[in-house]
Amino acid sequence: MKAKIAAVVIGGLAALGALYSALWAQPAAAPQSTEQTSRSVWDGVYTEEQTKRGETLSGRECASCHGDGLTGGEAAPPLAGGAFLANWDGLTVGDLFDRIRKTMPQDDPKRLSREQDADVLAYILSVNGFPAGKTELGHQTEMLKQIRFEAAKPDRNK
Repeated sequence: MKAKIAAVVIGGLAALGALYSALWAQPAAAPQSTEQTSRSVWDGVYTEEQTKRGETLSGRECASCHGDGLTGGEAAPPLAGGAFLANWDGLTVGDLFDRIRKTMPQDDPKRLSREQDADVLAYILSVNGFPAGKTELGHQTEMLKQIRFEAAKPDRNK
């Protein structure tokens, strides 16, 4: 009887550990239909003006951990370059926006407004070489989840 109880308790703890890990892991790349995510980061989803605001905010709010130019710091990963691009490839801009919104700045998450988070995200996209456009990046997660994060520029001639 004691063995059965111990097995149930151990199994329950293992399930809780798996659930906890899943909650804090980066969201897995779910297959997205083209209809749901018809735009990508290569379609000019932010403006130059928004990038300038984001750069100012980044210098004040992000650089102390993520470094100048977002190249990474001692305790924080880079927000620019190959490793960053590979980490988010296949997800959506909304996924990245949610991560920023819910966890940054690390010492006071959610302190910045949704508009400020969108400005910082525009700067991150700019630093990573994605082109600016004529419309500002929105600050509603549902809309941002319709924009694919693609590390490599798609060949639209296929």
